[in-house]
This record gives sequence, structure tokens and C-alpha cells, in this order.
Amino acid sequence: MVCASEGAARAQEEDPSARLARLEALVAEQSRRLSEQEAMLARQAELLEAQSRRIDERWRVDNRYSEVASVPPGATLLGPAGLEAWRAGQDTTGQNPDGRSPIQPPPPPSLNERRLQLAAVPEEVAVLSPKGRLTFDVSAEYTRSSANRLVFRGVEIVPGLQIGVIEASEADRDTFGATIAGRYGITDRIEVDARIPYLKRNDTITTVQQRDEAVTRTIDLKGDGIGDVEAGIRYQINGGEKGRPVFVAGLRVKSDTGEGPFDIPRDEFGVASRLATGSGFWGIEPSLSMLFPSDPAVIFANISYFAHLPRDIDKREGDILIGRVDPGDSIGLGIGFAFALNQRFSYSLGYKHNYIRPTSTELNNITEKSDDLQIGALTFGMSYRITDRFSLNGNFEFGVTEDAPDMRFVLRVPVVF
Repeated sequence: MVCASEGAARAQEEDPSARLARLEALVAEQSRRLSEQEAMLARQAELLEAQSRRIDERWRVDNRYSEVASVPPGATLLGPAGLEAWRAGQDTTGQNPDGRSPIQPPPPPSLNERRLQLAAVPEEVAVLSPKGRLTFDVSAEYTRSSANRLVFRGVEIVPGLQIGVIEASEADRDTFGATIAGRYGITDRIEVDARIPYLKRNDTITTVQQRDEAVTRTIDLKGDGIGDVEAGIRYQINGGEKGRPVFVAGLRVKSDTGEGPFDIPRDEFGVASRLATGSGFWGIEPSLSMLFPSDPAVIFANISYFAHLPRDIDKREGDILIGRVDPGDSIGLGIGFAFALNQRFSYSLGYKHNYIRPTSTELNNITEKSDDLQIGALTFGMSYRITDRFSLNGNFEFGVTEDAPDMRFVLRVPVVF
């Protein structure tokens, strides 16, 4: 009995230490599990942050693509294939497949992505066609020009009392035209184009001479046919990086395929039997244009010099022998801006001015020069994109100088292939 009591007492003395050991082991196990959970939470937080960055970047790319996807094909920096390729190069953590390089934000919009804004600008400063892109352009135009002139030959005794001859003339000129043109991008920076115009002209000139009685004479002239065929090439000098303006150099050659003023028959008084459809001279025109993106608009400007090539006419009209004729060269300037209201509609406003130098004509071995001309016009253009291939463009010109036509309207339908 004594030995059994001693064993029970000894067992009771060992119970607290064993219990403490078990508690310490349990605390250690809980600490280990807590450390593992903290490590897992830290890893999950990293994955969530990477996923959030990936969602933000993808949303920006998708939103940017949706904004520019409606412009003509070839105008966006990332087309559908390029966007899918960009997506395929990313894994689910928002990193590149090598796991080292994080996502880079998409580059800023390029100049081609502004094609919608530039669709309404004049043809001479339009953005170049992308490589391999063919654009077929059909246009129709109408030009209206009128002039009134009052000439008095005589003596004015007192204000309102005149002795002599009064001549008054009124000229109304209407020109209808249709043009077939094509543009092709050889590279992303070189474009070639050609134009074949057809003209239909109608001039009505009324002259009133006041002598003993009023004598009225009306001349009605018409003319139609192929105009002067043109061809040109344009080269984009720079890429417009870092917000700099883009400069495009051009060279255009005009032929003499149209019927010139010296090719049509005239009567014994030197009056033409019909109107000319061409200038009758070859010409060459170098030019330089500028496109400067300035959100939310695009500023454009251009300068050109059109040089006619003189030629010997060697033709007799009545008693007058027409020798060498040198049509006056012209200097052209233009400036304006284009603005896109939405993904389909844009407009432009501008001003253009041409200074035409005097024409030298040799008549009976005597050289005579005409007056120089100042032709200025306000320009207004509109463009509406119907589909990815078809657009409808309208351009207006309103003359602001005496020598300029009153109004010119051009309706163009570009078709992209």
C-alpha cells in the first residue's frame, strides 16, 4: 500500500511539466501555421496588385483602340491583329512571358491616328497614304465667277455731266468639273498620285456701249473636254516625334492635254469660237506643307511655287503674229486648322492666297505684259466617314480679292482599297 501511494504521488508531480511541454509544442505549431498564412497572404497581395495593374493597362489599350478603330484602315497604330499580338505577349500576372519585364504603357497616338481630323483639310496638305494602300477618288466641282466693269471715255465738264462714250460690261463664268484621281503609298513616307479632269465651261459676256444710242452685244461661249492631266509625288521628311510638326515635300507636274487658248479657232475679230479646257502649257510645282498636332486640333500650312514652261506659239491671228508666250508663275500660301467633332465628322477652316506674276506675250515682235493677279479665298471643309472604305468630303472656297472667283465647291468621295 505504501509503494502504490508513492507511485501515484510521483505521477501527479510529473503531470504539470508534461502539460507545459504539450502547450509549448502546440504554440510552436500555431506560430508556424500563422507564418505560413502570412506568407500566403503576402503572395496573394502581390498577385492582386499585378492583376490590378494588368486590368488598368488593358482597359486603357482597349479604350484607346475603340476610339481610333473607326478611322480608315491603316490609320491606327494597333489594328486588330496588332492588338491581339500585344495581348498574346502577356501572361495572367501582367508580365511578359520571361517574367522579368513589366507591362509598358502604349505609345502616344501617332500622326496617322489623326487621319479623321485631317480628312477635311485641302488635298495639298492631306496626310500620306500608308504603304501599299490605294485610294480611288472621284470628285465633282463647280466654280462661279462674275465681274462688272464700267469704262468712260470722254470729258467730264461738271460732276454728273459727261461728254463721251460709256462702255459697261458684265461677265458671268460657270465651270463644272469632274475628276478621277488615285493615290498610292509606295512606303509609309512616299506617296504618288495622278489626276484626270473633265471640264465643262460656259461664259456669258454682255457689253453695252452708249453713243447716240445704247448698243448691246452679248457673247455666249461654251467649251468642254479633258483638262490638263496631273501627276505628283510627296515625301514625308520627318516623323513628328516629341510633338514636333511634320513636314511633307511635294512635286507636281501638269501636262498640256487640255485644249489651250491658242488651239481653238477664232473669227476675223479675234473672238474665240469656244472656250479652252486647259492652259496650253506644261507646268511644275514644288511645295512644302506642315502638319502640327495641337490637341484638340491639327494646324496645317503650305507654300508652293508653280512655274509654267514658256513656248513659241508662232501663230497669226488676223494682223497679229503671236510669238513666244511665258505665262506668269504663281506663289501660293495657305494656313488653317482641322478639328474632329466625333469619330465620323470633322471640319476645317483656313485661308489660301496666290500671287500670279504678269504674263509676257510677244505680239508682232513686241513683248507685252499683263497685270499681276492677287487671288485670295477663305476655305471651309467638311468630312463624314460613311464606312471604313467610303467617306464624303466637301470643300468650299469664297473669294475675298477682286481677281478671285466668287465661289468654288468641290465634292469628293474617296474609296480606300
